[in-house]
Amino acid sequence: MTGQLHGKVALVAGATRGAGRGIAVELGAAGATVYGTGRSTREQRSDYDRPETIEDTAELVTAAGGTGIPVRVDHTDPDQVRDLVRRIEAEQGRLDVLVNDLGGENLMDWNRPIWEQDLDKGLRRLRVGIEAHMITAHFALKLLSKRPGGLVVELTDGTAEVHEQYYRSDCGAFFDIAKTSMHRLARAEGEELREFGGTAVSLTPGWLRSEMMLEHFGVTEENWRESATAPEGFGIAESPAYIGRAVVALAADPDVARWNTQSLSSGYLAKVYGFTDVDGSQPDAWRYIQEVEWPGNPGDPADYR
Repeated sequence: MTGQLHGKVALVAGATRGAGRGIAVELGAAGATVYGTGRSTREQRSDYDRPETIEDTAELVTAAGGTGIPVRVDHTDPDQVRDLVRRIEAEQGRLDVLVNDLGGENLMDWNRPIWEQDLDKGLRRLRVGIEAHMITAHFALKLLSKRPGGLVVELTDGTAEVHEQYYRSDCGAFFDIAKTSMHRLARAEGEELREFGGTAVSLTPGWLRSEMMLEHFGVTEENWRESATAPEGFGIAESPAYIGRAVVALAADPDVARWNTQSLSSGYLAKVYGFTDVDGSQPDAWRYIQEVEWPGNPGDPADYR
């Protein structure tokens, strides 16, 4: 995919770590200029209190072949987002790809019904997981719509089909509402961008080998299969590069409008476009989850890679 997006400008909102970082780096590997935003910098950590920074991400983007530009932005603050988009327009004159990867995974309240969850934490999740997406779209889509071919990707967790069939009781109502809302937001954006030649989709990774997940299971990207504590389903896990390659495939597709308003997954798009994860496999996590993990059926994750 080297050079396919040369001359294109992308904004990855929430690029500090995880899927956002993987997407930013793969866009860079395809030649794009990538504005990567977040709240964790080398001078100031966010409330996540983790070591990853937006400067690190920008350097990885540039090392991959693109141009990485870190910008500290709190996307729940409309003034900061407005200033960001004004800066992109002043410096680049265009925006071709918007990736909304704003979630708040430190706001989880596991395995509790709504009446036992922390209300402040839950409302904060809705603010980060829905309101921040809409604030970003409000300012960024005006610039993106000025040129035909623009792409908006709303990151979520699970496809629309999965969300129609299952309720994630382990994650709870605030999580469920935030993630399912991304399908409807992408639908609205796609309908409104259609006359301007733009496309919007909701997109989910599978079981992601993020920095936080690897740390949780006591492994690294180099030895992730050797965890002594991870469940069997961890064998279907995918690297952040995989979802990044899914976004690049969409952004480089001259017929990307065929996907407008749809709900997509990294595993499904890998089969369509032919890209692979870093190990050369094509994990289809959601098929494994639906056919094996959640119903408790026998099955080997290796058969779904």
